[in-house]
Formats: sequence, structure tokens, C-alpha cells
Amino acid sequence: MQTLAVELTTTFVDDALEFVKGLGRVIVHLATAPVERIARACDVAGVLEQRRAGRRNGPLSPFTGLSELT
Repeated sequence: MQTLAVELTTTFVDDALEFVKGLGRVIVHLATAPVERIARACDVAGVLEQRRAGRRNGPLSPFTGLSELT
């Protein structure tokens, strides 16, 4: 019986932490959305899209840091 109580408690805490993380992501997205729209509107040369395409290679790619130079 005690194991079930511990399992329920840890599950609840894990779910609560994930909920808070998700809520934080939503708040950050809502706060930065206007800035992103302005940046996309001002990006006439397509630099932002090139940077995003360079990052799609993954964080472990040895050339990710070099995408900022182009």
C-alpha cells in the first residue's frame, strides 16, 4: 500500500513539473511572438531562415557554430 502512495505522489509531482514547464513555454512564446513577427518582416535577405536551416542539423553537428558566419 505504501508503494502505491509513493508512486501516485511521484507521478503527480512529475506531471505538475511538466505542466509548469509547458506553461512557461507558452508564456515565453506569447512574449516573444511580436518580436519574432517584426524580425521576420524586417528580414529581407532571408538571413533568419538560413540560420534556422543551419540549426536543423542538430546541436551536435560540428558545423552548427559556423552557420553564424555566413
